[in-house]
Amino acid sequence: MPSEKYLRYGRPQPPDDPNQEYMSIQETAYVLKISVDTARRRTKALGIVSKPGRSVVTSKRDRQRIHEFGRKNAKEQGRVRQLRSRATAELSAAA
Repeated sequence: MPSEKYLRYGRPQPPDDPNQEYMSIQETAYVLKISVDTARRRTKALGIVSKPGRSVVTSKRDRQRIHEFGRKNAKEQGRVRQLRSRATAELSAAA
């Protein structure tokens, strides 16, 4: 059974207004349709931090950067998969 802390901080939550300037990480995850863990990983990779002891809050610009970062990584992963499948096909054809 999930803990109360997980239920509070680990699930995306709908914001009051999807176009508001600042959102919590849970609201950001909901708007971008990603998990809270993914939102946290992307904010960390982009260097979006909060003050010690404070919750992470994202601005509209931060949310745009998070979204673009996810799209860029998805494209790179697609290229890697294509290269792997080509290499596998070449190896099986050579054998």
